[in-house]
Amino acid sequence: MTRKKAVAEATPSRPAPPHAEPEGESEAAAHLLELYRQMQTIRRIEEECARSYAQGKIGGFLHLYIGQESVGVGALAALRPDDYVIGTYRDHGLAIAKGMPPRAVMAELYGKVTGCSRGLGGSMHLFDVAHGMLGGYGIVGGHIPLAAGTAFASKYRGDGRVTLCFFGEGSVSIGSFHEALSLAALWKLPCVFICENNEYSMGTPLQRTMSVEDVSQKALAYGMARDRFFARDVLEVEHRIREAVDRARETSEPTLVEVRTYRFRGHSMSDPGKYRTSEEIEAQKKHDPLNRARDQLKTMGKSEDELAKLDAAIEEVVRDAIEHAETSPEPGPEILEETTYSGPFAR
Repeated sequence: MTRKKAVAEATPSRPAPPHAEPEGESEAAAHLLELYRQMQTIRRIEEECARSYAQGKIGGFLHLYIGQESVGVGALAALRPDDYVIGTYRDHGLAIAKGMPPRAVMAELYGKVTGCSRGLGGSMHLFDVAHGMLGGYGIVGGHIPLAAGTAFASKYRGDGRVTLCFFGEGSVSIGSFHEALSLAALWKLPCVFICENNEYSMGTPLQRTMSVEDVSQKALAYGMARDRFFARDVLEVEHRIREAVDRARETSEPTLVEVRTYRFRGHSMSDPGKYRTSEEIEAQKKHDPLNRARDQLKTMGKSEDELAKLDAAIEEVVRDAIEHAETSPEPGPEILEETTYSGPFAR
């Protein structure tokens, strides 16, 4: 497929294709149930993170993914297990969807040695090489070139891996965003750039930060394929991102995807969110993808009792993660050498 044809086929003006659901009604229900499980696990982990932060058990910054779960879960469902993911400081949901155990996530947030980064990274720096989670990054837009570099490495090695790079709409005005997309298009890198547009760059509304609100149009400057949609249905997110992932894997061509979403909490735990009205937030909650998935499951034959049992199992996972984090030791001086130097320190 030529780049020109890929751009034409991926423009937002085309009709949305049907969901690429698994064959068979029971298989489709099982698949959606798994996506719901991931979203609900992330939601409950994040809610407990907020509680622990308020109790002083988690320090530093804390950016919650509440409301945006369908983006990460749906997008990562389109990947192979060995594909790569790079995200921003709002990375808890991506890490869990990529396979990182909730225990490792919560322990890292608590600054404990059993965390994924030995308690030294914290909320904004969840990293798990084994699962292909190549980090959350705190510098706005600074990680996007890293994703292009990871995709370049995959193309160079010929390993068939695809890199998904997540960032907010506030990143598209940063120079590194444009540099990364320019090179990705020029070198035809297997990377999907996903803008999670939650309508507020910290506390500034979208119309005050961008002259053109359609982020996907940025792809036109680089001859890159693009897509744009609302993340109200996790199955649609999976299908639309799968198109971009397949393009990257089969033709080594990048795509810029703008996914419109909404966070129900402030930018971080220190943000009271007074720039939004309670009416606006409640109106957005009516479109909560988590509730939509639950309603879909009922339509597909899942009973309230089945869903209640799943919710109970999730609560046990969350409880276990919190207990693990609270009882794990803090990192001691014995890990300084191995976490500072790449090899034995020459004395």
